[in-house]
Amino acid sequence: MKHAGVVCLLLVSASAGAQQPLTRADAVAAAVARGARVALARADTAASAATLAAARMLQNPTASASYSKSAPQYHASLDLPLDFLWLNGVRAAAAREALAAARFRFALERATAQYEADTAYTAALAARAHARLSRRNAIDADSLRRIAAIRRDAGDASDLDVELATVSAGQAANAATDDSLAAIAALLDLQAAIGLPADRVMVTPTDSLLLPDAVSPADSGRPLAVAAAEATLRSEERSISVARRSAWATPSVTMGFETGDPAGDEPGILPLVGFSVPLPLFNRNGPGVALATAARERARTELAVAEREGAAGRARALRDQQTARARAARDQALLASAERVASMSLTAYAEGASPLAGVLEARRAARDALGRYIDDLAAANDAAAAVRLFTLTDASR
Repeated sequence: MKHAGVVCLLLVSASAGAQQPLTRADAVAAAVARGARVALARADTAASAATLAAARMLQNPTASASYSKSAPQYHASLDLPLDFLWLNGVRAAAAREALAAARFRFALERATAQYEADTAYTAALAARAHARLSRRNAIDADSLRRIAAIRRDAGDASDLDVELATVSAGQAANAATDDSLAAIAALLDLQAAIGLPADRVMVTPTDSLLLPDAVSPADSGRPLAVAAAEATLRSEERSISVARRSAWATPSVTMGFETGDPAGDEPGILPLVGFSVPLPLFNRNGPGVALATAARERARTELAVAEREGAAGRARALRDQQTARARAARDQALLASAERVASMSLTAYAEGASPLAGVLEARRAARDALGRYIDDLAAANDAAAAVRLFTLTDASR
């Protein structure tokens, strides 16, 4: 109920043209509630449930009545198909496995929608951090240009220093503009991921870009993609049995009565009992068996692919998580030193104790260190989301 209220609030704010504060959890909930791929998976699951219900149903009996001039003149019968002895059980088993596969795929689509919204939110936070860094660099570069002009007027700097500082300030302003546009594009991508229009900015991320906790893989269970592929394979194997048994059409029992002898030789009601078995003389459902066999082989191949790709994705996600966390930790240690060097070099230049080239180099190093730190934090968040996706199992679901 809480997530549904958040989604409604986002839609109302979007229609009103206001920028709605958005947390990461709310973004993930909105993607699950309004995501197209989740809606399609939900429809597929409902269709599989309906197919199972239909497979469990018994065929309706057929009632017939007739009249003839020969005695007895009136005939009534009830034909009862015996598919529950022939096909109903194996058909229901195949549909039951197909429903299990659809449920696993639905859970996987939900997890994928959560992953996409999570990474889009991280990208928006990283783009916003880069935009703020670029704006701050542009302001600092303009301050450095003014300091160079003041020193030149005082006779402590040359025109070359002023021109160099002017070029640096212009480049910083251009970078700030580019990063601001990139931040807007990232917000629009986030809105598209959570089901909002992407023609204007409607949300404002409120979470901070921090180093996430390490995600540990589940100890038990099968990956959802593998579980879905296994259920599909079992369903196709049972479908082969359905196709083979369909070579013999459904037998039936006929029960009824005859009456109405004008001569009176056969008075009363005469019982009628019969049994019919269709004979597969001309059609043994060979194409149906071949089609079911091909579907089984396809399902077997999909299972092998799911196992191989799932293992590779799991290993890659765990490796990326470890690497990104290590890089972010190193960046955090270097960042403070780089910012101190930049601040000290600017002070030294203002006092005439350092050339302008040293200041620009120190500021570039500090800017690159902070930009790398932002990128590595984003990579760590994305890796954690990937670990959650690739290590989600049927047990943890």
